[in-house]
Amino acid sequence: MSRNPTTRSIRLRRSVLSVPAINPRALEKTHAVDCDAVIFDLEDSVAPEKKAEARENLRNFFSARLLQGKERIIRINSLSTDFGLADMELVMALGPDAVLLPKVDEPQDIMALSDLLSEADAPEDLRIWAMIETPRGILNAAVIAEAGRMPGSRLDCLVVGLNDLRKETGVLPQPGRSYLVPWLMQVVLAVSAYGLDAIDSVVNDFRDEQGFDAECLQGRAMGFAGKMLIHPAQIEPANRHFSPDPAAIAEAKAIISAFADPASDGLNVINAGGRMVERLHLVQAESLVHKARLIAARQAAARKTM
Repeated sequence: MSRNPTTRSIRLRRSVLSVPAINPRALEKTHAVDCDAVIFDLEDSVAPEKKAEARENLRNFFSARLLQGKERIIRINSLSTDFGLADMELVMALGPDAVLLPKVDEPQDIMALSDLLSEADAPEDLRIWAMIETPRGILNAAVIAEAGRMPGSRLDCLVVGLNDLRKETGVLPQPGRSYLVPWLMQVVLAVSAYGLDAIDSVVNDFRDEQGFDAECLQGRAMGFAGKMLIHPAQIEPANRHFSPDPAAIAEAKAIISAFADPASDGLNVINAGGRMVERLHLVQAESLVHKARLIAARQAAARKTM
């Protein structure tokens, strides 16, 4: 399916909570938390001897009651392993919103999973998320993102995994992630070119509130849609930092109103409050206002369930 970066649908992915499928208590808590999406992890957080138990936990969780108002993603093991093939059987049985494929190095990884889903007659709205967490994944970020334009591709989102990337490159933790910024921006540039979302990497110390706030602000400034989380305490600040602020919403509405004025008919550039505004700013403004409305609707729905 071909995608136009300026017309792709917008989903809230400010807070993407990763939950170990081996932990039934953590799974149950996802009903009560206010994250936008949940990654049910069958890979890194589950020991090899516990993989079957984790799959059974996830089967029981999905069959008990529907997780309302959150995108549901299952992080599988590599398709080159027996674990990954068993995970895919579970995916087909449970019908999540997306599959998160680990350690994506090249577009062929995406297309192999797309083909597998098509052969299994998976619903067309079952999407693919890709973990970009290796040197090859970073180097190939653009061609991986471009795979989202290939016929039959289900690619929807790239998720940066800095823990594995640091391990493979030997890059040491630095304030402001200074040595990692070029790689992060490479992923953002790739998804921007091909109409996908990018999710920023985790902060391992969930007690470091100041460090988490700083990374959220940095990630939003870079262009990430949201952040991958490891603890419910990170949800509220992630939602706050990756939401448009009231001043930005007001400015966006003013731009929309200015272009709606009959005096602006046929003009690609107008004067809006003393600023030169182009139609590309109108597209950005409409996107921002739409996101704000999605957030407001989500908050209203949450209040009704309280």
